[in-house]
Amino acid sequence: MTRTDRVVVTLMVAVPTLVVLGLVWLPALGSVALSFTNWNGIGPISSAKGVGFTNYVNVATNYPPFWPALQHNLIWLAALFIVATPIGMFLAVLLDRKIRFSTFYQSALYLPVVLSLALIGFVWQLIYSRDQGLLNAVLGTQVDWYGNPDYNLWAAIVATSWKHIGYIMLLYLAGLKAVDGSLREAAAIDGASERQTFFRVVFPVMRPINVIVLVVTVIESLRAFDLVWVINKGRNGLELIATLVTANVVGEASRIGFGSAMATIMLVISSVFVAIYVTVVVREARQR
Repeated sequence: MTRTDRVVVTLMVAVPTLVVLGLVWLPALGSVALSFTNWNGIGPISSAKGVGFTNYVNVATNYPPFWPALQHNLIWLAALFIVATPIGMFLAVLLDRKIRFSTFYQSALYLPVVLSLALIGFVWQLIYSRDQGLLNAVLGTQVDWYGNPDYNLWAAIVATSWKHIGYIMLLYLAGLKAVDGSLREAAAIDGASERQTFFRVVFPVMRPINVIVLVVTVIESLRAFDLVWVINKGRNGLELIATLVTANVVGEASRIGFGSAMATIMLVISSVFVAIYVTVVVREARQR
């Protein structure tokens, strides 16, 4: 390598590393450190006093919105994992069979993935509108799907599932393309049906994809924020942990330490599943 090559390679490694450290790791570690203080965002950080695990205790015992928010996140996770993910996998199987116009269907189903959740919230607002919404026009009702606390959580889940299905479809479609065709041929020779071939041969082979889907679904359910914030800023039955963190950190309350404690809880839960994913990937690489 020439001197210029070494400089270019060094910059290609150093610049992304510094960006990740500055935008991801330092703020994350800073949030963990602040979660053990009473800093309210006023004055220098050096003025903050350590309070130990007081913020975590208050989150669990003296903050009523926390447990409903955690329950909503779990409902969000269950809906994405039990309903949206299987639908995405089913669509991937159909498209993998190279049906007519499969390229068009794939593009149409993937289109919501490139949209932000905030924009998806505005799009579905046209569908959920009480007076001029498509859903009420079809059902002949006048329900405020985003405003009614009995329905708004489910309405938001349906909207985010629109995006999640396309993402899961793409992941499984990539996994199906990578499956060795000889496995399916061997199963067909043994007299296995298409359903048996998929669940007993193809699906187990896609174990890394399954782990990725699990991790993505969990993280998506934990970091659900944009769409809910657009709807009503996480109030009136739409409380989520991410919205509570935002309300405490940048809201009128300005309880940086308290909000950081909830953010750290999210970080710990996400890290567990990320560790599982990394373990599986490393294990698969070693077996190869």
